[in-house]
Amino acid sequence: MGRAVTLMLPWIVAALAAATVAVWLKSGTSKDDSTRAALDVATMLAGESGEGYLRADGPREFEFPRDHGPHDGFRTEWWYFTGNVDTASGQAMGYQLTFFRTALTPRPTARPSTLAADHIWMAHFALSDISARRFHAFEHHSREAGDLAGAGREPLRVWLNDWSAEFDASGTTILLKAREGNFALDLTLRGSKAPVLNGAEGLSRKNAVVGGASYYYSMTRLATSGSIELDGRVHAVEGQSWMDREWMSGTLGSEQIGWDWFALQLDDGSEVMCSRMRRSDGTRDAFDSGSIIDAQGKQRTLTSAEFDLGVLVNWTSPRSKLEYPAGWTLRVPAMRLELEILPAQADQELGLSFRYWEGAVKLLGTRDGKPIAGRGYAELVGYGSRPPSSAALRAR
Repeated sequence: MGRAVTLMLPWIVAALAAATVAVWLKSGTSKDDSTRAALDVATMLAGESGEGYLRADGPREFEFPRDHGPHDGFRTEWWYFTGNVDTASGQAMGYQLTFFRTALTPRPTARPSTLAADHIWMAHFALSDISARRFHAFEHHSREAGDLAGAGREPLRVWLNDWSAEFDASGTTILLKAREGNFALDLTLRGSKAPVLNGAEGLSRKNAVVGGASYYYSMTRLATSGSIELDGRVHAVEGQSWMDREWMSGTLGSEQIGWDWFALQLDDGSEVMCSRMRRSDGTRDAFDSGSIIDAQGKQRTLTSAEFDLGVLVNWTSPRSKLEYPAGWTLRVPAMRLELEILPAQADQELGLSFRYWEGAVKLLGTRDGKPIAGRGYAELVGYGSRPPSSAALRAR
């Protein structure tokens, strides 16, 4: 979000922290899908004000690679990696590795205990075994204490237990590592384009609420190589990845119940990012936004009025019974771009602390009347959410 945000889950970790202190007292993976995803995004976030934290409320100068590192004065930030890769024999896979930091207080204080922490961390790791139509998702939580989790600048690294993303000195090469039992990834990502500043030169507004914005940039094309382990079998892979970075202290608007986000890599070397905020009344949100990046890295920002996103078909999860879109049309008339976006496999639902759909997608369509194809990732958050209650809205 994001992309996630993106949109991609920037507020989810904040809600998790507010909802249950018990979460940050453990570090592990939730195994029982029936007990997970009990928290509702819209209701939990309606009263979050971000009081005392820094806000994304105006332009700023971005500095790379420094901004790949942490921004502790903000309540929430995340590092978000997704990608589509293949084996030499053509076996297709998708992956997601995300790290979310949430501050517990806007005013950190020195405390004698080495277990004291001002931040909690959550990380998600998912693999889509597209050829076998299987999906695997894992989650860890930890306090930022005892070196269990954190983000550092020297070296430039983000980690939670043994899941990590480490940047080289230039910030253009990233090493990703994660393991959960017989599932793992060990990937090297190399950037070929400069970071793209989303929104108004990196200020991405989500709603009209004071502070309802984030600082947001993306690395939209990262050549990827390494290995993925599926159920104990290691596969050498190559492909393309995408990184989203966002930090903020804002909330959902009172009428917003979730979002749909797309990161799309076309085979002509260009990329498209678009995000749609979903409203409780079903109307179009004025804060929908997007970007098109050409093969040379030149960006064009899209407003809500400049693209149309339609749903082709829906899919119902056999576990949660929630219905998600499972096919879309994307039209950008000014760019003469028309795409059909389809999940690489239908079931890519993560039933973790929050339930959402995040998965690999494939693209077919036309640009300037000529056929075009590609791959990407989509994120669907807040399906099954209820509009905030009147009591929650009065607490804002």
